[in-house]
Amino acid sequence: MTATGLRPATADTLPGPADVVAAAARIAPHVRRTPLLSGPVSAAPGTRLLLKAEHLQHGGSFKTRGAANALLALGAERVVTGSSGNHGIALALLARSLGVRLTVVLAAGADPAKAAAIRALGAETVRVGGGVAEREERAGALAQETGATLVPSSDHRLVVSGQGTVGSELLADAPDTETVYVPTGGGGLLAGVCLAAAVHPVRIVGVEPARTPRYGRSLAAGHPVQLPPCTTVADGLRGQRPGRVPYPIIRDRVDDLIAVGDDEILAAAALLRRLGVDAEPSGAVALAGALRVGRRERAVAVVSGGNTPARLHALHRTDTTDPTETTVATTTEEHAP
Repeated sequence: MTATGLRPATADTLPGPADVVAAAARIAPHVRRTPLLSGPVSAAPGTRLLLKAEHLQHGGSFKTRGAANALLALGAERVVTGSSGNHGIALALLARSLGVRLTVVLAAGADPAKAAAIRALGAETVRVGGGVAEREERAGALAQETGATLVPSSDHRLVVSGQGTVGSELLADAPDTETVYVPTGGGGLLAGVCLAAAVHPVRIVGVEPARTPRYGRSLAAGHPVQLPPCTTVADGLRGQRPGRVPYPIIRDRVDDLIAVGDDEILAAAALLRRLGVDAEPSGAVALAGALRVGRRERAVAVVSGGNTPARLHALHRTDTTDPTETTVATTTEEHAP
């Protein structure tokens, strides 16, 4: 697919490639330009697989980029978000340095270690029953009730633009790349990479957990569809429905969407560890997709996060009864694993 349908962003349109350029300048003092690392070696001539090392980013994931762009551009004093963990950690790290009051809403099944890390960084957490849909509904309501600014984990023009700097960096560092494999949950990173590659001939492939292929299903249906809550080892990619901002960008530019199983994700994470890359399962999804496809090409797989138990332990002592977390009852039952 081509990017001809993408327009420069204005106040009432989707973000465009120019917004990624603006985000790069805005967030430069607050993020790390992560390197491209050598991936698994193939004997096929002309084949090369590099790894965009976002596990080395401040806050442990690419989420710091979108979080920084939103906080810096909005200038809010109080922020509410819904998060599976990494977006909350990124926002909490920035909020602490900027003096912003932050509340993070977590769904049932959110990683307790990530929740504790968010609280250790000074943010408040609220846990709701149900899945990502219930989480986002509660975050929106809480922002409205308190007058806070809502900064979603992916469905926001400033967040998408910030995530797009992952794509602009890797294409600048490896302009001969033929395919980029991007882990896909809420779709903010994939949409951002699509914007960064709007006029670049590179193929863009989104990789989703097989248990929650919300973008693959939605593009096949021709409209956004909502999936039920799920469990997957890729805890950061449990989104149930495409975002209003990412969906049309992905629809108009992505070349393919593939789904990988939990066993493939864990195998890719183990391979990364053997290469010296300490990625969490969500961060290994793109590599799992590249290995599944097995094309002879010059490719980059985005290693999107490295908030492993060992890294999180450095931030906190896990305590699921932390008094700074509240629980909100809902009518939605928690789904069993």
